[in-house]
Amino acid sequence: MRETPMSEDLLIRHCSPTLAGIKTGNLFSCACPSRKDLTRDLCRLNKKLVPKGIRVLPLRVCKGRALIYAYRPNALESDLTDHRARALLLKYGYVPENPNGCVVHLIHRLRSEGEFPHEIGLFLSHPPEDVLGFICNRACNHKCVGCWKVYGDEQAARNIFEKYEMCSRNLLPAVAAREIHRAAHRGWLMFLP
Repeated sequence: MRETPMSEDLLIRHCSPTLAGIKTGNLFSCACPSRKDLTRDLCRLNKKLVPKGIRVLPLRVCKGRALIYAYRPNALESDLTDHRARALLLKYGYVPENPNGCVVHLIHRLRSEGEFPHEIGLFLSHPPEDVLGFICNRACNHKCVGCWKVYGDEQAARNIFEKYEMCSRNLLPAVAAREIHRAAHRGWLMFLP
C-alpha cells in the first residue's frame, strides 16, 4: 500500500477530540514531500468528512512539512460569537461574522513573515481569556499547562484536558489496527456511519 502524507490514522492520532465532536479544531504538523500528494489526500479525506461537518485544510506548507487544521465549521462559527473572541479577532483584522473568511485570514497571517498569530487558539477551542492571557503575558505567568497555557479557570481547563486525553486514548486502538470504520461501528467515532 502506498504511504500517504495524510492518512486517516494520522488524522485520528492528532484530531480525536475534533472528530468525536468535543472540540472545534485540532492543529498538527506532518511530513509533506509532495504538495500534489497532500492535496489529493486531503481531497479524499474531505469527501468523507465534509458531509459529517468536518473540514481538513493545510494552513501552511513549508520545508517539507504541512501544518494541518481539522475543524468543525459550525462549532467555529459558534465559538466566534463570544464577545471576547470577537474583540480579539477584530484587533488582528478578522471579520468574526465570517468564519470561513477568518480561516482564510488565519492562513494569510500564518504564511506572512510577521509575528506568529497566537489568536490561533480561538480556532482550537481554547477559552478566549486563555488566548488573551497568553498574548498579554507573552506565554508567561500561566496557572497550568495542558493542551494550552491556562490563565483563566484552571479547574475547568484541567477537566477539558482530561476529556481530550480520554478521547484520544480510546481511539488509539483504531489507529494501531488501521480500522477506522470498525472504530465507528463500536461507537468511538461519531462522524462515521
